[in-house]
Amino acid sequence: MLNKVDEALFHPETDAILLTEVLHALSDPVRISIVSQLLAAPEREMPCGTFQYSVAKSTFSHHIRVLREAGVIWVRHEGTRSMSSLRDADLEARFPDLLGAVMKNAPQSEAP
Repeated sequence: MLNKVDEALFHPETDAILLTEVLHALSDPVRISIVSQLLAAPEREMPCGTFQYSVAKSTFSHHIRVLREAGVIWVRHEGTRSMSSLRDADLEARFPDLLGAVMKNAPQSEAP
């Protein structure tokens, strides 16, 4: 059974997503890499343990939190796994073409 987004975690409502927070969240190469991997994933969703990254696990968790609290991703629990999904529809509704423009102009990160 699929669980809803974890209600214990903060996820801003679509109309509460702030441009400054989204831009801050997308200003880091690790977070850009996370978003890029989600854009390439089926249904724009991945288990947190399957991301490719070259930072400590605690640092990766921090980056996931920044993206979640900015409204860029959803995080939900499915059994023992945490699933991250891109809120691209919410971002598009709030700031049309922003995610595409940022990702198109983002430097391509090296594979870890």
